[in-house]
Amino acid sequence: MLDAPLKPGEVALVGAGPGDPGLLTLAAAKLIADCDVIVHDALVSDAVLAMACPTAVLRFAGKRGGRASASQQDICDTLVRLGREGRRVVRLKGGDPFVFGRGGEEIRALAEAAIPFRVVPGITSGIAAPAMAGIPVTDRTVNASLAFLTGHEAAGKSRVDWQALVAAFPVLVIYMGTRNLPRIAAQLLDAGMDGTTPVAILHAVSLAEERREFGTLADIIAGDLVGTSPAIVVIGDVVDARREWRYPLDPIGGREPSAGGGG
Repeated sequence: MLDAPLKPGEVALVGAGPGDPGLLTLAAAKLIADCDVIVHDALVSDAVLAMACPTAVLRFAGKRGGRASASQQDICDTLVRLGREGRRVVRLKGGDPFVFGRGGEEIRALAEAAIPFRVVPGITSGIAAPAMAGIPVTDRTVNASLAFLTGHEAAGKSRVDWQALVAAFPVLVIYMGTRNLPRIAAQLLDAGMDGTTPVAILHAVSLAEERREFGTLADIIAGDLVGTSPAIVVIGDVVDARREWRYPLDPIGGREPSAGGGG
């Protein structure tokens, strides 16, 4: 069972969801509260980490673009070493471990080292953030297809065929997209997407510091829509189909938002 107690030397890759503890799976909450070590990334919220067993060691292994951070090889080596030491390890990742979270690289490293592991999926931010903002990522009046991509693909040599992307997918959900957003917008416009296409930039959705910003591709090019990083970017007419359902913009756990939160 996913929520069975970890055995000595076992590593669990656990999805922490978008931030609010109420969006954790039951298995994730149970393992976080009963382990020896939590190796967590930069997107795991303080509220989720506060659920850890008081005796658990918290090890930061965050990766942030443009800043000094642990290499993926270092993280894999750490997980293998802790497993060999007989520690019960939770590798805690924001969202879902297998959606732009490099979980595949980590389970391959653990498997090659014969370290027992399990995977506990999490609610990925590309689904949760739009939902919390009242944006349906699929709507039968708008789209029958949906593309998820990382904003890093807009930098350097991209693997994305932008014209094919625009032709096939009326709605795009972009992870880690704010840093390269002007370049992404330019690529989409060059590929034939209309400048009036609606855009939502969703930062820290479900947390007190949540921010939402709305505009169009043309607003991005003009510098009028920038956004706060890290964020989920939603592009397509589903943005205009949004309906607010949180009054005021409280995190689902009921904590009051800080001044300036929401948008």
